[in-house]
Amino acid sequence: MPPKKKGKGNSKKDKSKKSTPEKDDGLTEKYRRSALDVAVLKEHLALRTSITRQATAVRDDLKSQIRDLEQVLRQERSDMKDITTDLNRQYESMETDLQTKVNRLEVSVDLLETQLAECQVKLKSEREQREKTEAEKDAIISDLQSKLDSMERECEKILHGCLDSLLSHLVETRLQWEEQSTDIHQEVKDTLRDFGLNPLHI
Repeated sequence: MPPKKKGKGNSKKDKSKKSTPEKDDGLTEKYRRSALDVAVLKEHLALRTSITRQATAVRDDLKSQIRDLEQVLRQERSDMKDITTDLNRQYESMETDLQTKVNRLEVSVDLLETQLAECQVKLKSEREQREKTEAEKDAIISDLQSKLDSMERECEKILHGCLDSLLSHLVETRLQWEEQSTDIHQEVKDTLRDFGLNPLHI
């Protein structure tokens, strides 16, 4: 087609054509800026999405850890409760046993104190009885010793008297034996002479 001639009627169009590139340049710049903003926003959104995902993953992991810790805590509380219950039971049992032993010991102490008091009374009585017996024994021994001394003196007197009497009797008997011996000796001499023997030669 042949080119159209430029006329006055086309002056507005030309003006509009002249003004369009400027408008296009502004729109293009705005578009570019918008596209850049969109890209930045997309990157920012992607970054935030990544961060959100990471945070969500960390949150889920933390929730899992918290659940595990809660489970461990519940188990530990249950174990602690069982241990506490068992310790309380053992404590009550030990306390009961200890109280029983204390009661037995108290009864034993009372019995021993009673026996000790009885033994002290018996010991005192036996001591008094022993002192009395020893006093009586000492008196008897003293009396017997006195009698023994008296008997010894009497025996000595009797013995001396007997010895004196025996000596006197021995002296008398000796004199008699000497007289008899002399008489017998003389008779033997006389008999020997009668037989013509000299007594001095025999």
